Amino acid sequence: MAGMAVSAAATTAAATYRRRPGLMAWLVLFPLIAWLVIFVIVPTIMLVVLSFGQQTGMGSITFTFTLEHYARAFSWTWLNVLWTSVKYALITTVICLVVGYPVAFFIGRAPASMRNILLTLVMIPFWTSFLIRTYSWITILSKEGLINGFLVSAQIIPEPITLLYTPFASVLGLVYNYLPFMILPIYTSVERLDNAMIEAAYDLGAGPVRAFSQVILPLTAPGLTAGALLVFVPSIAMFAITNLMGGGIPPTIGDVIYKQFTSGRAQPFGAALGTLLLLIFVVCLWVTRRQRED
Repeated sequence: MAGMAVSAAATTAAATYRRRPGLMAWLVLFPLIAWLVIFVIVPTIMLVVLSFGQQTGMGSITFTFTLEHYARAFSWTWLNVLWTSVKYALITTVICLVVGYPVAFFIGRAPASMRNILLTLVMIPFWTSFLIRTYSWITILSKEGLINGFLVSAQIIPEPITLLYTPFASVLGLVYNYLPFMILPIYTSVERLDNAMIEAAYDLGAGPVRAFSQVILPLTAPGLTAGALLVFVPSIAMFAITNLMGGGIPPTIGDVIYKQFTSGRAQPFGAALGTLLLLIFVVCLWVTRRQRED
């Protein structure tokens, strides 16, 4: 009993004792804190403040508290644009999940000597510029491009078809650029998968489908959730791909925000749209965190 009392007291003391970070710890964290303040917190505050301002002239803004821009953002026209962006992001996320999960599972269960090679193949697209990759797809999808040339020469189609500047091209560009962000988190979860759990499921009479749905899938759910978040969130705001490959038709929320700050000369309204988009990201993060806690 005395030993148990001493152990309980030691546990309580360890739980209540918190070592304060020293000077060296703050010096190590300083670059990260400075980066967050300069490039995240300050721009976010500026964006929110600007969203309540009023455009009074060419590049002139009066900082008055008005909800006019938020009321305009909730009109049917802009909600339809937001829905188009969410729809593109959802389709991109689902395709990346369907394609990326088997790839990540194969890499995670491959021999250790092959994993680095396979991961390198996944990361190869990041070795070149984003714009170069995008313009390469523009060349491939054009009417004089590789796909139409092959289909016409094989007599599958009588004449070139329109692939570029379509929703298909926009989704294809998003999937191509964000697929690695789905594969890598799932691969991390698959790599940690305990073979004993899978073997126990088979020993208890579970078939491949049941073992996957009740053992493998729940154990890899954290990587799946992280991958879905890493694909869905940036896909909503991405305007370069939808503009270059999709022609900006239909417009997405990222494209609209970009135009408000440039040719539209309506920076407060663009800031209001950006703030609403930021709130969507916060909600996505909150929902993901609640799911992990449950």
